[in-house]
Amino acid sequence: MAISTYAVAVGGNRRGRHGTPRAEVRAALALLGGTPSPIIDTPPLGPSIRRFANAVTVIASAEPPAALLARLKTVERAAGRRAGRRWGARVLDLDIVLWSGGRLATRPLTLPHPAFRTRAFVLRPLLAVAPGWRDPVTGLRVRHLHARLTRARPINRPRGTW
Repeated sequence: MAISTYAVAVGGNRRGRHGTPRAEVRAALALLGGTPSPIIDTPPLGPSIRRFANAVTVIASAEPPAALLARLKTVERAAGRRAGRRWGARVLDLDIVLWSGGRLATRPLTLPHPAFRTRAFVLRPLLAVAPGWRDPVTGLRVRHLHARLTRARPINRPRGTW
């Protein structure tokens, strides 16, 4: 059985049975194993008003992507995740971001995660544990994706307004 490597994003912004969102993320990282990033605090996207605790872990597994996704959803439900509003508050959110097998496009799962390149709350922790991992779509390494996303952009001012 072939072993694959996965980068799994871990986040949450509601208290759960382990306590604070940071404690929930810490518990999920311990359960998943692998090489965890530091946990960072980030502002929410969408309608939620609560800050998120976010991290990434790099794990090795013999599970194919669909089986790992099913296991992650089971972990979310066990932590108290309930179906609800997209981008709303949640105890735990687990997403497969990258897979050593490259690309995958099925109905329940697209790899790499379609939005990971635009999310600093994923790229910053991923940078800590897998800076050299190449995005199979762009060919860029995680460190380059992070630099592109976070670099300062010049202010476009009309000529003669200095």
